[in-house]
Amino acid sequence: MAKSTTKKVTTKNEGTDDILEIELEDIINEEELNDDEILDEDEITELGDDFYGDIKSLPGVGPATRKKLIEGGFTSLKSIAFCSPRLIQEESGLGEKTVLKLVKAAMEILNIGFKSADAIWEKRKKIVRITTGSQELDDTLNGGIETGSLTEFYGEYRTGKTQIMHQLCVNIQLPKSKGGLNAKALYIDTEGTFRPERIISMAEGLDLDHKKVLKNIVYARAYNSDHQMMLAKDASRLAVEDNIKLIVVDSLIGHFRSEYIGRGTLADRQQTLNSHLHDLLRLAELHELAVCVTNQVQSDPGVFYGNPTRATGGNIVAHGSTIRIYLRKGKGDQRVAKIVDAPHLPEAEAIFLITEEGIKGL
Repeated sequence: MAKSTTKKVTTKNEGTDDILEIELEDIINEEELNDDEILDEDEITELGDDFYGDIKSLPGVGPATRKKLIEGGFTSLKSIAFCSPRLIQEESGLGEKTVLKLVKAAMEILNIGFKSADAIWEKRKKIVRITTGSQELDDTLNGGIETGSLTEFYGEYRTGKTQIMHQLCVNIQLPKSKGGLNAKALYIDTEGTFRPERIISMAEGLDLDHKKVLKNIVYARAYNSDHQMMLAKDASRLAVEDNIKLIVVDSLIGHFRSEYIGRGTLADRQQTLNSHLHDLLRLAELHELAVCVTNQVQSDPGVFYGNPTRATGGNIVAHGSTIRIYLRKGKGDQRVAKIVDAPHLPEAEAIFLITEEGIKGL
């Protein structure tokens, strides 16, 4: 049986000094407050404010509801406001009405809605970027790999996709003055191509302690597409706990191509892949981190002139990626990176080198 009361919530509007007073219904469901599920005060203290953040400000969220939200991966107001009620319901086990009220309350408190373009511009100016190791490539990307976005690297084998992913895992640990974020990386490996020894040589090339660099990379081997998606969902919790500012998926579509075979499964594959991409995009926006994925290519038999190579995943991946970069081989150790699609950048090319010490400029 649910109790419904009215409660006024006073909160500070994010990014301003305005005080919002919101009148919302309390959401207290007695059926959800079983003794077995209630956290005592010691347990709540152990979780810490940084872990479940500001979800305490939601009206009617008691210990039991808070516990379910945390276990479902919803540790902040943003994670609730940015997610669909259906997904919150599935992941947390809360009732439909409760979830709808939680989402509404979170959106009210965060003042999510229309904003002026100059406010968006001020937010864009605060975006930080990660160096790729090549100055020319950084300049082409307007400073490097940006946070809050999903950047896709695609190309044939030996064009440098995995090499760039390894390099970014090292560079993210650099101080901001050198193009890093003083943060950790999370690496989801779907093809078994992650090599610690490559990280070591790249770290030594930057005069970094390779032992510390390796410890700051959280690694997981994904053995199928469901496992890959589960790891991506779990990354939200790790991002809060471990100061992760880079998530790598190498490669994005490998498992999906091997498990969904034939035209009859194409629709299911694309829908599942679409869901996975949106999970990754939410991670990027929610935690203001960079998501980088590698993608495979295939030949288009209908192309008789020009380059028949195109990225796999079709329009789903094309629309889901914020920035798309096509890699191809150059002379010797040279590789060419071409910006194929970006909402704020023109098409352009940059040449970089793959050396023993990692990604370098010419």
